[in-house]
Amino acid sequence: MAQLVKLLDYISRYENDLSHYPTQYIRLKKSQWERMKLQWQNGAEFPGREEIPEVEEEQLREGNWLTPLFSLFGRRKEREFEAETDEMDVVTDEVSELENFGFNPYVLSNPGNLEHLRKLFLDQLFHFQLKWASSTLRETSHLSARFMGDNLLRSFTQQLPDSFLLFYYPILQVKKAPVEVDIILVTPLECLCITIVEQEDIAAYVANGDRFWTKKVGTKESRILNPLIGLNRMEKIISGIFSTQGIDFPIKKFVLSRNGYIDYPGSPFDIKIIDRRTYNEWFTSLQQSTFPMKFNQFKAAQSILDNVQTTAFSRLD
Repeated sequence: MAQLVKLLDYISRYENDLSHYPTQYIRLKKSQWERMKLQWQNGAEFPGREEIPEVEEEQLREGNWLTPLFSLFGRRKEREFEAETDEMDVVTDEVSELENFGFNPYVLSNPGNLEHLRKLFLDQLFHFQLKWASSTLRETSHLSARFMGDNLLRSFTQQLPDSFLLFYYPILQVKKAPVEVDIILVTPLECLCITIVEQEDIAAYVANGDRFWTKKVGTKESRILNPLIGLNRMEKIISGIFSTQGIDFPIKKFVLSRNGYIDYPGSPFDIKIIDRRTYNEWFTSLQQSTFPMKFNQFKAAQSILDNVQTTAFSRLD
């Protein structure tokens, strides 16, 4: 599952310590999945939801949390950073209540097969990711219920590798002004800027103007704002952030439509058009990535986090 680092202007755990949470997330996911799978394989009886004790995160003092396994901006060399990340492949036998951050997956009935069990686990982990992307121990943001049913967000988080860091429509501060951008996916090798063009199913989008495109649905035609305007602006902002902090990290631009067709024969060489004809192939290529997290990837993601806008309020309030 790709890690949801930033969602809109919600406060995120990753803002507090990007060097800490990614590896903890990987360890948590693997440990809890092994625990859940072992129980199922051994025929354990699964309790109902009301029987499961809740561990309130407010009760977990920061001093009791695990010591970060590496420091992003410390003196360790890049090879040491990547070596420690690789060590996360080892799943521990036990995870204490303090270590699981309140994530206790459960099932209300015994799944019929391992694939069903895995789906139950990933669905609960998705909900847990939304919690991490909208709250900390001390602060929280108002999470919109629409994200629970956001198929694109669920698809990205549940089906892409753990090493991918996802910014989902973050609000960036550009010269002290808030700017909402689209989707930023920071992989171990590059930063993907993605603009979504999805309205009616099987709609056709024709790129026939600088300011507007034509949308065709059956015999009806209408105009939509050229998605390249926002995409190019997003790439320019991210490129400026990287340049300011001296980060050399490739940026690629994508216009994406899972349910429609995009007709743009003369598309710019630096923009990739992905529609329903090529989406599955493109998405599968991302899923097959086996690269571990990289030092430059974390530097790039941190530089973006340093420029996000956050709106939150104290839990005590």
